[in-house]
Amino acid sequence: MKAITPTAPRPNPLPWHEVWFSNLFRFPAFVVATAFFASLAVLASLFEKRGYWQHRIAQVWARVLVSISGARVTVLGREHVVGKPAVYVCNHLSYMDTPVIFSSLPFQFRIVARHDLWKIPFIGWWLGRSGQVAVDVSNPRASIASLISAVKTLTAGMPLFIFPEGGRTADGKLAKFMNGPAFMAIRAQLPIVPMALIGTHELLPIHTSTIHKVPVALAIGEPIETQGMTMKQLDELTALLEERVAALYDEHSCREMRLIPPPTAESSSGVGQLEAVDIARDLEETEEARRQ
Repeated sequence: MKAITPTAPRPNPLPWHEVWFSNLFRFPAFVVATAFFASLAVLASLFEKRGYWQHRIAQVWARVLVSISGARVTVLGREHVVGKPAVYVCNHLSYMDTPVIFSSLPFQFRIVARHDLWKIPFIGWWLGRSGQVAVDVSNPRASIASLISAVKTLTAGMPLFIFPEGGRTADGKLAKFMNGPAFMAIRAQLPIVPMALIGTHELLPIHTSTIHKVPVALAIGEPIETQGMTMKQLDELTALLEERVAALYDEHSCREMRLIPPPTAESSSGVGQLEAVDIARDLEETEEARRQ
């Protein structure tokens, strides 16, 4: 995997010309492009149910947003993209993460995201019409049902993408991973692929609309096979995933990510941020109820 130039920290304050150019051009252009392409995708959904054209439209939207931002994106580790369905997992630093992912991955996939994103105009409409998977982390039973639905998407032959931290980090460091990605990979007995975004936090951190033009990289790591794994290894796989993502980031960044210690039996996170949920037990109860 070739090296890239590490991204320097974001200046504070930003040069005045970057602030003005972002406020007068880049941010308004983001909003207009998102509204246009989301509306186009919803229109396409009226004529095509597989989601193929909607995904292609999302890829064009993503490339337009990356172009507007001025970022030059480098993809590292393309050889690790598996030729079969898998769960792709990446750290979450910025609003620009999703455009970089859509513009960089050369295959069709579906995303697993928090259900409250479906309430956002234009974006929510596209999510609802294009077969993406919503997860309600506030409701343990609904969360498990959503993840089981995501597993069905995987086993039907469609790769899935998910941000395991559940939201953007405020400081650019790695937050605690939720167990959802590991759950889906183990349940489907399919590989899970760690990835790391470098530079998007410096490009556009949370709670700001001002772009700072920097190089961006997407580093793709070796797939982790889950054949033979059971739900008892859920925390183990999640900890390994955190380690792999952090290592990819550290290899190509000017700073290190904060690694979260592997969860103990007392602090097992269940699905997502639901500490009180025992996944294996709830899954068995759900399936038993379905059989009855």
